[in-house]
Amino acid sequence: MAQLNFGGVVENVATREEFPLAKAQEVLKDETIAIIGYGVQGPGQALNLRDNGFKVIVGQRYPSPTWDKAVADGFVPGETLFSIEEAAQRGTIIQYLLSDAAQIALWPTLKPHLTAGKALYFSHGFGITYRERTGIIPPADVDVILVAPKGSGTSLRRLFLEGRGLNSSYAIHQDATGRAYERVIALGIGIGSGYLFETNFQKEVFSDLTGERGTLMGCIQGIFAAQYDELRGRGHSPSEAFNESVEELTQSLMPLVAENGMDWMYANCSTTAQRGALDWWKKFRDAVKPVFKDLYDSVASGEEAQRSIDSNSQPDYREKLEAELAELRNSEMWQSGATVRSLRPERN
Repeated sequence: MAQLNFGGVVENVATREEFPLAKAQEVLKDETIAIIGYGVQGPGQALNLRDNGFKVIVGQRYPSPTWDKAVADGFVPGETLFSIEEAAQRGTIIQYLLSDAAQIALWPTLKPHLTAGKALYFSHGFGITYRERTGIIPPADVDVILVAPKGSGTSLRRLFLEGRGLNSSYAIHQDATGRAYERVIALGIGIGSGYLFETNFQKEVFSDLTGERGTLMGCIQGIFAAQYDELRGRGHSPSEAFNESVEELTQSLMPLVAENGMDWMYANCSTTAQRGALDWWKKFRDAVKPVFKDLYDSVASGEEAQRSIDSNSQPDYREKLEAELAELRNSEMWQSGATVRSLRPERN
């Protein structure tokens, strides 16, 4: 484990230099990794592990679209693709990658297959952190570990195929075998992490739920909508409002911020933009900080978790979700966005 300085704070991280792929392959050479769930994170992690030379099997319901997807991805029924129960029985490491609601529903089925010495792996701390609400309490004689890629399974796979990596956090909730650390880091390297930083299950889920509701999705949509609506209300065209609110940020500025940092962006824009950005960013920070406090408090209290459990377990959840997504999709802002995207020059 290496220690790196992040803005004056020293953190424990694991890198490919100190823990190369060959070491990860050696650590897991006798393990069978069972991927339970082939939806959001499952395909990217399964395919990256398989391509990196690990023994991977998939557990899925049959018939189902995700079973068909696993077959299309080269997993063979009866050889590397099984029912959930059989995959869990065969696996020595069980990667529990179903949705939070599905993890709760399937737990009574999975738990009997968590025999002594196995490892139970998560990519989200939800089930363990809120165990009083989820009922997910692993046996004491298994390792309970986490690797949480900081992005979607699609991004994890795409960056892997490009020879790059997506950063991940890692955590150990239970070390029953004395091998939890080497197992979790080997798995993190195996799925294609750029580097892995240390956390715990609670911090992972608190930061993740805050981020999803905050700057990653909820807050950013709210900011987009507020600025777009203000520009439209002041007489600007849909095209102009969308380009100034969304397109320039996502297509031009954010990639540069990702490469060089916000200070570089401020230093390399017009002097008029510099002055305005420096004058206004703290006003926006101060305006939204109380909202983030309320958000974090809601996450820490379990209110957000319970709301997710109650909502996502309803039989009509998908229908209600589609109605909410349709509201976004059919809004003038995102209809304008569809037109703007269709006008982007093709990249050859």
